[in-house]
Amino acid sequence: MILRHTFTPHNNLRLANLCGPADAHLRTIEVGLQVKIAHRHEQFKVDGPKAKAQQAMELLQALYEMADAPISDDTLQLMLAGDAEMLEPDATAVQLTTRRADLRARTPNQAMYLENIGKHDITFGIGPAGTGKTYLAVACAVDALERSAVQRIVLTRPAVEAGERLGFLPGDLTQKVDPYLRPLYDALYDLMGYDKVQKAFERNALEIAPLAFMRGRTLNNAFVILDEAQNTTPEQMKMFLTRIGFGAKAVVTGDVSQIDLPKGAMSGLIDAERVLKRVKGISINRFTSADVVRHPLVARIVDAYDANGTGRAR
Repeated sequence: MILRHTFTPHNNLRLANLCGPADAHLRTIEVGLQVKIAHRHEQFKVDGPKAKAQQAMELLQALYEMADAPISDDTLQLMLAGDAEMLEPDATAVQLTTRRADLRARTPNQAMYLENIGKHDITFGIGPAGTGKTYLAVACAVDALERSAVQRIVLTRPAVEAGERLGFLPGDLTQKVDPYLRPLYDALYDLMGYDKVQKAFERNALEIAPLAFMRGRTLNNAFVILDEAQNTTPEQMKMFLTRIGFGAKAVVTGDVSQIDLPKGAMSGLIDAERVLKRVKGISINRFTSADVVRHPLVARIVDAYDANGTGRAR
């Protein structure tokens, strides 16, 4: 089916923002909805199955109406995934003080996750890739540090090879573990900015370390995040959770479908969910593919693997 539409009133700036650089937004919509889009100035033509063509045209109209400013890739992907309602700020939603002024929950599960982090001393975020578990936890940590609710942020994860043999890694201890901790650095740089992160390291307000470094410590007045917790053993998980001191808050994140422990080993995250589900003061949050806020294909990939039973949870 071919649908035609002329955008009025004609506005070259809106049209440019709608199409994106070199029509990149149109190409993204084509791939996402399996349609073909052609245009000449303000006249657009969408060719594809009736339902998909109609959806594409409605999306183009919605984008045109908001195209006073450039449209970000994130906004386009959320609208393409059908999460347009989550783009509008909610006055009752948790507000976080970070470098990202537009940061907020994009799904109901994310909103509940943020609320639970605020209300509980220990919070678990369990779910597939792309659901914002770690990023939102780091955002809450940065917010707490900015408000002086904590004195420092401690980020940790187990140094487990993701199904690969990395062999000998050259360099000092920091350089050896950096590849495992890189996603945490990336989130911090995005939420605080490079210079602010470096200054926080200098004044010991920020620490990133492998999980083994947590043994024997007591973490007071700190916001502690354990990432990739599916790769802990039950003993490591217990060790981590018992590090929490006065004035501290902990968030544990992981994806039980991506366990890289030796075959037959029990995941500390799965064990903790079973053991701690009735313990007061601890919140356990589950995410699904509906909470994925990356490229729409990520949600489809998660669903495909779930349907195929390929996850390696154990």
